Amino acid sequence: MKQFNKILRTGAIMLALAVPQGAMAQNVCFVDYKAKQADSAGLQLHYGVMRLQGPACSNTGTLEKRVAKRIAGDNWVLLRVLSQFDKSGAKQRRANAGQYFLRY
Repeated sequence: MKQFNKILRTGAIMLALAVPQGAMAQNVCFVDYKAKQADSAGLQLHYGVMRLQGPACSNTGTLEKRVAKRIAGDNWVLLRVLSQFDKSGAKQRRANAGQYFLRY
């Protein structure tokens, strides 16, 4: 009986560790966005593509906050998130995003 309980506990632990990893792997998305930056040289704009993971992919408010926070490190201000898509959509947008493809 002790052996059986040990096997059940080990199986439960392994399952608990495996489920979050599998769920996380499926919860990946990409977004494209427009941003602006004002400095002494004038107004600059950029179009970018960003990879996100986790809850941001299923919550628009969280998604926008995450994008804004990442680009803010380089003094960019998010104008708007244009769309959300999968890996194949990211490949289609690579040329248009140029240096801002997966930069942040």
